[in-house]
Amino acid sequence: MKLGIDFYERENVVQISRELIGKVLCVSEHDQTVKAIITETEAYEGVTDKASHAYGGRRTDRTEIMFGPPARSYVYLCYGVHSLFNVVTNKEGIPHAVLIRGVYPISGLDIIQANRNSKEPTHRIANGPGKLTKALGIHYRNHNDLSLLADSIWIEDQGIHVPDGELQIGPRIGIDYAEEDALLPYRFLHKDPKGRFGKG
Repeated sequence: MKLGIDFYERENVVQISRELIGKVLCVSEHDQTVKAIITETEAYEGVTDKASHAYGGRRTDRTEIMFGPPARSYVYLCYGVHSLFNVVTNKEGIPHAVLIRGVYPISGLDIIQANRNSKEPTHRIANGPGKLTKALGIHYRNHNDLSLLADSIWIEDQGIHVPDGELQIGPRIGIDYAEEDALLPYRFLHKDPKGRFGKG
């Protein structure tokens, strides 16, 4: 079942980030759909979070999407190379977002392998934020500022329960500039997606 607006518009972005583990990210293009279980996320807490693009209320052409309504995609280009996929949460005007850092493919593996030009094992082919966008065909030019309630890119609840014992919870990656906020336990990672979700 596709997640509804009620899931995204809640206040606690860290809780949303945790609950996205085990949900299924879906991308549909040219009558082909790929699906992958979300295995790694990071929460970004808006104007009070030194790691957030919107820290201090910073509003630019890029970050304006974060200040908009929830349940939209925020896809930006990192280092001029990698598209990174985020979901906007909370109410309009509060720029919370969750970065999706890793997924485990469950449908459309042939498309994913072609997108990556790789035969890497399933548990490694999309286990990084740049790898997953390439694998699923997500690009900042085509998938930024789209509704996650529509039929191009969305997230489903397929009833997969991931207990806390299967997770590694800790600080986010690559944000040393965020000073004390770099230590916040806002990253959620499934310890063994291969063992939990498949054999690939």
